[in-house]
Amino acid sequence: MIRMAEKRKKIVPDTSILISGILSDMIKKGELKETEIIIPEFVVEELRAQASRGREIGFKGLEEIKKIREFEKEHKLVITRTGRKQTYEEIQLAKYGRIDALILDVAKNDDATLYTSDFVQSTAAEADGVKVKYYKPYEKKTKLKIEGFMTEDTMSLHLKEGTLPRIKKGKPGDFKLVRAGDKISAEQLEEMIKEIMDAVRYEDDSFIEIGGHKASVVQLGNMRIAIARPPFSDGIEITVVRPIVKLTLDDYKLSEKLKQRLFSRAEGILIAGPPGSGKSTFAASLAEFYEKEKKAIVKTMESPRDLQVGPEITQYTKLGKSFEDTADMLLLVRPDYTIFDEVRKTHDFEIFADMRLAGIGMVGVVHATNPVDAVQRFMGRIELGMIPHVIDTIIYIKAGKIEAVYCLSLIVRTPTGMTEADLARPVVEVRDFETNELKYEIYTYGEENFIIPVKAAKESAVNRLARQQMLSVIRKFDDSADVEIMNDNKAVIRVENDVIPRIIGTKGKTIKQLEERLGISIEVMPKVSTLGNEINFEKEETGAYLVFVFLKHFSGKIANLYADGDYIMSATIGKSGQIRVAKDSDVGKDVLKALVRNALKVFI
Repeated sequence: MIRMAEKRKKIVPDTSILISGILSDMIKKGELKETEIIIPEFVVEELRAQASRGREIGFKGLEEIKKIREFEKEHKLVITRTGRKQTYEEIQLAKYGRIDALILDVAKNDDATLYTSDFVQSTAAEADGVKVKYYKPYEKKTKLKIEGFMTEDTMSLHLKEGTLPRIKKGKPGDFKLVRAGDKISAEQLEEMIKEIMDAVRYEDDSFIEIGGHKASVVQLGNMRIAIARPPFSDGIEITVVRPIVKLTLDDYKLSEKLKQRLFSRAEGILIAGPPGSGKSTFAASLAEFYEKEKKAIVKTMESPRDLQVGPEITQYTKLGKSFEDTADMLLLVRPDYTIFDEVRKTHDFEIFADMRLAGIGMVGVVHATNPVDAVQRFMGRIELGMIPHVIDTIIYIKAGKIEAVYCLSLIVRTPTGMTEADLARPVVEVRDFETNELKYEIYTYGEENFIIPVKAAKESAVNRLARQQMLSVIRKFDDSADVEIMNDNKAVIRVENDVIPRIIGTKGKTIKQLEERLGISIEVMPKVSTLGNEINFEKEETGAYLVFVFLKHFSGKIANLYADGDYIMSATIGKSGQIRVAKDSDVGKDVLKALVRNALKVFI
């Protein structure tokens, strides 16, 4: 491109000024009319590389170049691309300032003014005799646009393009969801995202936890902000969550007995509860209790770091992409207590256990619908006998209140309900902390671990275990199946009607395999005693089989056979409209007896 007359002002923007969006704002305000904007190839390459890695700054910089080009004719600009592509060595040296040095050379060679929002780059330009204009990248605003939606009692804000803003107001366990304002457009959300990203890069106590164009998570002061864009989500969305209360341990009105345990004995604590129940609020209160009352060194492991704790408590996040390296660091730091918020993935449970066994007091925050579910999540991830060494106390939070406190211990004895001494084994006892009442027993039977509610049933412990084993198998067919142990040799399972043929299998093959595997005779019954409408049928005998013939349009339907109102069997009517039953089978004998009494009826 032929360069314009010398009177044209020449500027060279670097990556920082393009990312900030300042240049397009200046053009819109008419501050850069009749200007030649020289964009080094290095800048475009760097922004493209950042965008390819999914980083927000890359997309913002490329979008800024696109905006500048749209203003070219209207504001009499000349946009010039100059330079060459980066070499491999220059790419390797990018993080050491090599790209900045190349941009500086372009401004010097073209006798242009460098526009930058990077203070170090500005200082280097001045030292090298290059004309430079430095623009402060961000000016703190008294209020962000998202804060305009939030009041003192706002727990969370939910914004999505094309919908009304939704605001959750109240406190854990007592809140309401309200709609406010007008529908939000994609453009409005993008403006808010730019504002958030600018603020989080330059304001104190703010950081980017997950940085990507499709999905980002940032911590801005006490606000945790999740940003999602297509194709990750079906529309642009911003979710803001923040704690609205900060409590001390005294606000929970703990008994003196529990206070004493937390102060002197509890070293492996799980804070459990459903989402939004106030678990993290209690964890923060406990962290400050240990730091102030016990004079302990307390650290946290969080991603994102949103616990509301004092400056004395250092908040760590993932080192790299995992908490594994964070744990290694903490083992060197040796805190007295570490708050792990939240323990979710298998690696998290293993890290929690490893740190606890290394002698660090651990407090883990776990999602659970009831207290014992928190223990269940450790089973299979660590050895059963190690659980009481890793977890000694479970505090269950619901609606911001402590609903239950359990303590765990290991003992060798015969499980409750068993009488023979040779059945003694290691048993993890789960007791109510305040009353010392035994709530659950956890032990191994065969090759599986079981959590048995001590008061859940009147049946013997052996039958309880047999029932648990049967349920673990049968619920692969029907996840709401029920099992009743009739005696030592027989069990009745009740399942949905369409599942019955699958459990029985062709010629009873599947049910026989289950009986052999479980060592007990199984009777399969539907969950309800009668089904649908009675249908007519014809019967035939062919050697070893009874054949029931139905109208062809019933093919593929499940037929349920009853005698005098008692269920006998279910089967799928074949393509030929038939069901075949072996005469010498137990079911066949029952069917034959019903036919002799003229008592057989079929429902569909």
